[in-house]
Amino acid sequence: MLTKLRHSLPLQLMLAALLAWLFAQLISSTSGITQTGWYQFLMLGKTTYIGLLKMVVGLVVLFSLLQGITSIGSITRLKQIGRNTVLFYSFTTLIAISLGLGASLLLPAWEPLTSVAAIGDDVQLISEDAAGGAAIASKLFSMALVNPVAALTNGNLLAIVVFSFMLGIALLSSLPEKHPIFEVLNGLNKSINTIVGWIIRLAPLAVFAIVFDFTVRGGESLFEQLALFALLVFVLTLIHGAIVLPTIAKVMTGIRLSTLFKGISAPMAMAFATSSSSATLPLAMQSAEEKLGVSQSTSSMVLPLGAVMNMDGTALFEGVAAIFLAQLFGVDLTTSGLVMIFIMAMVSSVGAPGMPSGSMSGMQLVLLAAGIPLEAIAILLIIERPLDTFRTAVNVEGDMIAALVVDKWQKQQKIVLEPALSESVA
Repeated sequence: MLTKLRHSLPLQLMLAALLAWLFAQLISSTSGITQTGWYQFLMLGKTTYIGLLKMVVGLVVLFSLLQGITSIGSITRLKQIGRNTVLFYSFTTLIAISLGLGASLLLPAWEPLTSVAAIGDDVQLISEDAAGGAAIASKLFSMALVNPVAALTNGNLLAIVVFSFMLGIALLSSLPEKHPIFEVLNGLNKSINTIVGWIIRLAPLAVFAIVFDFTVRGGESLFEQLALFALLVFVLTLIHGAIVLPTIAKVMTGIRLSTLFKGISAPMAMAFATSSSSATLPLAMQSAEEKLGVSQSTSSMVLPLGAVMNMDGTALFEGVAAIFLAQLFGVDLTTSGLVMIFIMAMVSSVGAPGMPSGSMSGMQLVLLAAGIPLEAIAILLIIERPLDTFRTAVNVEGDMIAALVVDKWQKQQKIVLEPALSESVA
């Protein structure tokens, strides 16, 4: 049991949250507790965890996006299939985020656990909006178009995102496919993700401090609301995976749903078990070719790209989580805040690590862009791992349906082009 606990971060997080709640219940009087020395010492766990996340978040965004964008270099020679793939992935990701945000905004608001004033001085809330959309657009552009070095220094994530896209596209356009700089970027991205993994190992300390803090401040409903949030994410992910994506496949390709589910069942089961879209890639390619009839040339391009940039389940989760945490922390999201969540949830899915809990690096981007404190990530980690299994399965499902749809488009285009070529030769 102790060996399993030592090697299982989800168990450590749940145990830390339970112990923090029990410890808070044992304290008969909480008046003035936040002024005691031992309380301030306990909060060092939260302070250390959040500080380390802030230290690396800008670099995480920069290198993960550069890695995701430059990975498209392998398909630049096939511009048609590359364009179709990126368009389809963008389309399904947009639907997933819209589903998550729409459902979250239509449902009753979550009960705040603390006031905005109690969050901390480091939170920069998005100010109230001017009346029109032009004012929002002007504000977003003014935030995005700044010096990239200053953006890294000041934590301006929107500017980092814009610069990353510009630099990534420039590298693809100006350098050969096998240039050493792409290997350097890959190595740097892996190194940064390794550091993030080390930081996440400290999460149990942060979870203990945060849950204890909320409990003594009167946040008794934390566990109940986390359970309801997990149920909401599960239901929305199920809707996207069982209804939305199969409907898209049926409409765009005409495939029978029984054939579709038979072809995607094994890769989805493996994705569920491993919580890794990258580990599922070989089986997904084999199933797409043998059971769905996707050509090898299409599957070898669409599926690896999907493992890097197509994260429907992750994007849906991040959108719902941002609304949940904003209301939980008493952050009043304005229209521009919702726009930022939408944009960042789309962007953060590009280059998200295809490994268990890989979405947590992108979640930082979404939270900071909307003015939500980073300590919220520690709360998410309590229930994130079980949810990760479901959304990874949906991510892989989206990849395979994309391969099916893009292959259909390619075959249709070939049929259309062949008569034209024959006439030109004649």
